Amino acid sequence: MQFRDLVKQYQVLKPELDKAMISTVASGGYIMGKPVKELEASLAEYVGVKHCVTCGNGTDALTLALKAWDVGKGDAVFVPDFTFFASAEVISLEGATPVFVDVDAGTFNMDAADLERAVEKTVGEGMLTPKAIITVDLFGLPADYAAIRKIAGKYGLLILEDGAQGFGGAIGGKRACSFGDISTTSFFPAKPLGCYGDGGAVFTDNDEWAAKMDSLRVHGKGSYKYDNVRIGMNSRLDTLQAAILQVKFKAFREHELTDINRAASLYTANLRGIVHTPVIPGGYYSSWAQYTIRLNSKEERDALQLRLKENGVPSMIYYPTPMHRQTAYKSLNLPAGSCPVAVRLCDTVLSLPLHPYISEEDIEKVCHLISTKG
Repeated sequence: MQFRDLVKQYQVLKPELDKAMISTVASGGYIMGKPVKELEASLAEYVGVKHCVTCGNGTDALTLALKAWDVGKGDAVFVPDFTFFASAEVISLEGATPVFVDVDAGTFNMDAADLERAVEKTVGEGMLTPKAIITVDLFGLPADYAAIRKIAGKYGLLILEDGAQGFGGAIGGKRACSFGDISTTSFFPAKPLGCYGDGGAVFTDNDEWAAKMDSLRVHGKGSYKYDNVRIGMNSRLDTLQAAILQVKFKAFREHELTDINRAASLYTANLRGIVHTPVIPGGYYSSWAQYTIRLNSKEERDALQLRLKENGVPSMIYYPTPMHRQTAYKSLNLPAGSCPVAVRLCDTVLSLPLHPYISEEDIEKVCHLISTKG
């Protein structure tokens, strides 16, 4: 059994993928070729925004957004404490300071009430200037944008939607990667829409920011390649990856998103009442980057993971350490008791095998092992 079966996906899509890869190699247009612009146009249309600018990876996508806003030293950027390191790392790389916010125990996403508390505390201390909020659509579920947008408006903050795991999710029919002033996603292979290497994209309706990020991704280019108008970076999506993504995006739209939601529903139907299953609020739609359950203690979680492993079932812990306890952030000297929900989640979550091609038999095997865990 595979945790996320990319080989099976390739076997299903092999004729189209092989044709796309061979055509790209034969074309000679390996950097910023025609498939890149075609993909950007189709992604922007799907998400429902004016601009999509692809780049080298999801971390660079976040970096491009922060650079477009001139985030830097003295700025505070609010970010969930329960997320992958890149969500906070990019803040520090720009010289700004991450302010960690606790998350909701049910959805795993940023807790709006704790966000407002953190903003008010930062304003009151007067040492940093609140600048932006990085939301994270964790495990495929969009964050609480109705509440977060109210707080952003109240304090004059920009919203950067980290949709690395959220592409394909939605709230009331409005798709993920359209909720931020700038939004991003990742095409890392295991993401809901993944390529065969690294890749990422930014989304926005703002013409000025889109033009600036387009410049920044190619060494700060101006009107032509050797007119450099700003200090930029080298972060382009390879034409080969764009061609692969065109094929995979078609499958994603036509059946993969539906299939993975069907599989997740089967898990929930079998596991409800046995473990804490994922919470999907009314009107929300997840793209299920992971199917993550909660146990009652670290000991119970670890024992279940061992039992699954002994029976040939892979599982993953996303994430074992909250951001504020990462070694790189010890210098922030955050007090004991910070972000207690995030700390508890790190000790009790477990992600199960899930992908659009998983069989009902595999799901039933996993659920049987969990239901008889005692």
